[in-house]
Amino acid sequence: MNVILRGSASVRILTILLGAGAAMARPAMAEEIDLDEVVVSAGRTPMASEAVGRAHTVLSGEELEKTQTRYVADALRKVPGLAVSRTGSHGGLTQVRIRGSEANHVLVLIDGVEVASTSGGEFDFGGLQVADIERIEVLRGPQSAIYGSNATSGVIAITTKGGLRNDIRVTARTETGTDRTVLGHVGIRGGGETFDVAVSGAFRENEGFNISDFGTEKDGDRNATLNGRLNWDITEDLALDLSARYVDRKSDTDDQDFAFPATPTQGQVIDTPGYNATKEFYSGVGLSWSLFDDRFVQKVRAEYTDLERRGFSSSSFNGNDDRRLHASYQATVTAETPDFLGAEHSLTGALEWEREYFKNPYPAFSPSQVPGKQRDLVGYIAEYRGAFMDQLFLSAGLRFDQNEAFENTLTYSASAAYLLRDTGTRFHASIGTGVTNPTFFEQYGFIPSSFAGNPNLRPETNFAWDFGVEQRFWDDRARVDVTYFRERLEDEIQTPFVPGVGTTPVNLAGTSKRQGVEVSLSVELLPELHAKGTYTYLDATEPSGLEEVRRPKHSASLSLTYGFDEGRGNLFLDAIYNGRIKDSEFITATPQTRVTLSEYFLVNVGADYQVSENFTVYGRVENLLDQDYQEVFGFNTQGLTAFAGVKATF
Repeated sequence: MNVILRGSASVRILTILLGAGAAMARPAMAEEIDLDEVVVSAGRTPMASEAVGRAHTVLSGEELEKTQTRYVADALRKVPGLAVSRTGSHGGLTQVRIRGSEANHVLVLIDGVEVASTSGGEFDFGGLQVADIERIEVLRGPQSAIYGSNATSGVIAITTKGGLRNDIRVTARTETGTDRTVLGHVGIRGGGETFDVAVSGAFRENEGFNISDFGTEKDGDRNATLNGRLNWDITEDLALDLSARYVDRKSDTDDQDFAFPATPTQGQVIDTPGYNATKEFYSGVGLSWSLFDDRFVQKVRAEYTDLERRGFSSSSFNGNDDRRLHASYQATVTAETPDFLGAEHSLTGALEWEREYFKNPYPAFSPSQVPGKQRDLVGYIAEYRGAFMDQLFLSAGLRFDQNEAFENTLTYSASAAYLLRDTGTRFHASIGTGVTNPTFFEQYGFIPSSFAGNPNLRPETNFAWDFGVEQRFWDDRARVDVTYFRERLEDEIQTPFVPGVGTTPVNLAGTSKRQGVEVSLSVELLPELHAKGTYTYLDATEPSGLEEVRRPKHSASLSLTYGFDEGRGNLFLDAIYNGRIKDSEFITATPQTRVTLSEYFLVNVGADYQVSENFTVYGRVENLLDQDYQEVFGFNTQGLTAFAGVKATF
């Protein structure tokens, strides 16, 4: 690990190209699992989808390919319970919230590795391309008993494309479009009898457009991503997995004018030469040892993340250096009691250790930040699962975290799924608690005359439950799921803004309340025509009773895909509805502190056609209705755009 910790960017890239790979440790025979029927992130070990009591959604790589989705954030707009907020165009800071939570209440995993920054506690989806992604799993509701801090409202687990046993496949793609957009992607997947490997590289760049109402400067984006996975069955019982991911991106930004004394544009987004340049490196290595016909499985794992951000805002520099080192051991025992309720049981125990590091690369702000800050955590986890008569599925988890820098926490969860196979009905329910630790910036951040951290903050805690019914009908060609959820957040951390004075984070007194309904529907209208739809109603308020910002009360989506010419061609239509939302406003010339951003409809359409055995041509139009809208106050978004490209497979 020392080589990785101290390695340069070139070493990291070389590590990827040498085939570093998969993050989720797995049994030696794991390649036989049908991932379409399994939710990998539902617990400490994979679980059949029908047995998962927690509300969840899985997006497949095939679906992402058919709808020509290029960024994960855009795919997540079609998941019930999620709200996406992007500042400007692709590449801008993009936050994802689950069931009215904050963005740092969502744990994000890429090949099992936590990817949130340690300084801000949240993951910026602005640079996450879809090019090498195999599937996206979303768990809604607290998952801290399984994953610890930041899984307060849910988990987004992303799995990249792995290798192929006894085969080799090469794919390449090139694309161009509006705003001088260019995209290129190359992926190689292959393997032998006992190993598989996948490496890929993706590059996307565009000139952009002006995200401010002032000036004419265009705000573009450049993104280069390298990814690698390796799985090796060392013996029939011992398996090794590796993963590595490197992202180098730079996005132009415009800034809100917070100059004092106030200017005519005070509080508004103005044209500036600002930018954010980010380098991200995520890696994981795991070893899985299976004994007694897989009835006793042990896994040991180590992960390392490194994020460096450098930004320029108006007339000053900013940034952060974040690192995280994570190590874990877990053991799972399974047993069957066929004479007692035809039951299957599993019990998992795990131990985790984590060290987080944060440093301000511009310590002139405060001499106290020269050495950086560091904190450790130790977690103890237990999880039970039971399957009874292949009809009732139960799970329960308990976790205790010892925190070096603040209070220790205890979290729990329980869930159940009950199947009526004759009627195609599935009941599911879950209950649990979640926790989000204060971020480094909230504890120790410092900006002269503007912001001072609070080292005495307490972790935020969440209690939630949900209940839902899934019904299949029309000979299993249609499925609908309706879920009601209710959450209560205590000790919410907020940073009140006082013009000319500055801010300090505090734990709010009282309870932040969230409740709502999630609906999902999928229908095979014809063998070649498929429809999927979602709807979410959300009621989220702060302890004061004010509506939470950037959370629409109503949101919905509709997707249609149609295959023709014996599967050689494909047509798609995606429609996204985002209802009115509240957002903060800092314009001193107005008496209000909040504004209402208008609802909007986004419609994307496209088609692809396989012109030969190896080549497919495609094209799409995004924002077909040319909607003029904002997801964050003051930041404009893009109107109608068009793209075309060619994909080759060998």
